[in-house]
Amino acid sequence: MNALILAITALAVLAAVVLVVAARRPDEFVVTRSARLQAPAGRIFPLISDLRAHEAWSTFDPPDPAVRKTHSGAPHGTGAVYEWAGSGRAGAGRLAITGAEPASAIDMRLDMLRPIRASNQVRFTLQPDGDATVVTWHMAGRTPFVGKVMHLFFNMDRMVGREFESSLQRLGELAATDG
Repeated sequence: MNALILAITALAVLAAVVLVVAARRPDEFVVTRSARLQAPAGRIFPLISDLRAHEAWSTFDPPDPAVRKTHSGAPHGTGAVYEWAGSGRAGAGRLAITGAEPASAIDMRLDMLRPIRASNQVRFTLQPDGDATVVTWHMAGRTPFVGKVMHLFFNMDRMVGREFESSLQRLGELAATDG
């Protein structure tokens, strides 16, 4: 019986430590990745500002017939909206372009509905660099308490950052062959 009480006490202490450490984590997260793409900004910008084109390069939006996808608003640039609903990794959410400076920057709002509710600000910047363009993908948002606990066990920057890196590589390959 003493072993059971000791085990329960140890688990309670461990849970308390996890909750205290999580509570001290930052209230916001930021993930940023940059890549030098061998294409002019004028060729890259349309691939980002047209949300329909994301399926060709974004690892977050692979072709999946099981995911319901809807595009509305403007065809590209400010006012373009993309909504999706699926199961598993796809979840459900909404991506809207909230601002666009041609061949320079694109601002978006990403609202995730599933698997975890979140509202994040996304910004792509394009900086000419000789015959190439440095594209920076930046995402920031609030971290609710459950997210703080999850971040103790999963490195958000590494997980999402890898997706950004793969997507930027694919964007660069597409832009280099497009046109």
